[in-house]
Amino acid sequence: MRSPFSRRHLLQSMAAGLSAAALPRLVLAQGATQPPPTPRPAARPSPYRVDEPVSIEVNARPLPSFDIRDRARTRFGSLEYRSGLILTSSFSGFGGLSALRLDARGERFIAVSDQGSWFTGRIVYRGRQMAGLDDVEAAPLLGADGRPITSTRGWYDSESLALDGSFAYVGLERVNQVLRYDFAKGFTRARGEVIALPPAARKLPNNKGLEALVFVPKGLPLAGTLIAFSERGLDGNGNLIAFLVGGKTTGQFSVRRTENFDISDGVLLPSGDLLILERKFSWIGGVGIRIRRLALSDIAPGAIVDGPAIFNADLGNEIDNMEGIDAHVTAEGETVLTMISDDNFSLIQRNLLLQFTLMA
Repeated sequence: MRSPFSRRHLLQSMAAGLSAAALPRLVLAQGATQPPPTPRPAARPSPYRVDEPVSIEVNARPLPSFDIRDRARTRFGSLEYRSGLILTSSFSGFGGLSALRLDARGERFIAVSDQGSWFTGRIVYRGRQMAGLDDVEAAPLLGADGRPITSTRGWYDSESLALDGSFAYVGLERVNQVLRYDFAKGFTRARGEVIALPPAARKLPNNKGLEALVFVPKGLPLAGTLIAFSERGLDGNGNLIAFLVGGKTTGQFSVRRTENFDISDGVLLPSGDLLILERKFSWIGGVGIRIRRLALSDIAPGAIVDGPAIFNADLGNEIDNMEGIDAHVTAEGETVLTMISDDNFSLIQRNLLLQFTLMA
């Protein structure tokens, strides 16, 4: 990675970072209840948090290749590299991008920063390659009182995002809560309401808790269900805990944990396959990411699900702290995966936007 700092400093920084068609409305009432959330003291002012909506400029530098060791290589497991961007901005609140969702064309996007902010805008393409971002706006995540969640509750660490028609669901890792927003009521100016989760969700580690959200639409198994994955909440067998929220089938299941990977995001493909983005860190092996394919039909309360890895990358590739993934289908019928990284607002990390074609 291009940095004036040493590889050791890079690994230390990344280790810290690792510690619209209408669909059915998610049913909020759950079989289990939980006590109302306890307000927290207001957070200290931070230069990385957004207090009000603001238009910003984001600069993009292209990444012509993905493999640092072999610049001509384009195939990586089941993925073929399309293009990538290094994103920077003079706006201090730009960064910490932890989740990303795109429209059906792969152009308009909405992302969340782990500092309690929305980022919206448009990906500009030159042919099939990304060229930059335009129309970018930052706005604070609002609570039910209409004020930024960072100022009233001290909530931040907004790590995950799922869309259900006009509804958006944002997972907050530090407090293991999920907020629901109705974008029909002001888009990113809408107010969030806490939805009920199983009591076990509140017991997840506060820095390894709710990390990925996926909403299942009509026509697929578990339709109307919000699937909530923990980063490294472990069951009695050391597997990763996940929850089925809403829909007709609620409960808890596990994703088999292998090779010390933790979950950072997920996306549901039109085929019904579920892709989970995972990452790991060790002082010996460094940083790695992978994508695993799970069968949605295997997921049920009490199940332990597993699936093959279709993509692996390490620091010999143009990666960083990859935290978000989404998919769209091009006019030519290609399935494109888009990944985004969380730079932790560090000088030695990068905001990367990467796109690959899913080949198989």
